[in-house]
Amino acid sequence: MKHILKIMALLVAVAGIWISLLETSVVPRSYTWLLPVYLVVSLGCYGLLMVGVGLMLFPTCPQEASLLQKDIIEAKEFLKSKGVDVGAV
Repeated sequence: MKHILKIMALLVAVAGIWISLLETSVVPRSYTWLLPVYLVVSLGCYGLLMVGVGLMLFPTCPQEASLLQKDIIEAKEFLKSKGVDVGAV
């Protein structure tokens, strides 16, 4: 719920800045109408950047990997006991 409030506060702040720029004519009106488009494009680029950085810095967890392998072996044994052919994969 806290993230929703942060996002809503950010949107209200951006909308307020955008409306104030429209009313005060600090920036030419032809540029001001494009600000929401620039904002969406900027947020998209930021999102792609964060996904890329997250993938590059993806942590390896050897303990979790060994636990996952144990769970897989346990699941295969359980399925074999129930008569399911899990194969040699």
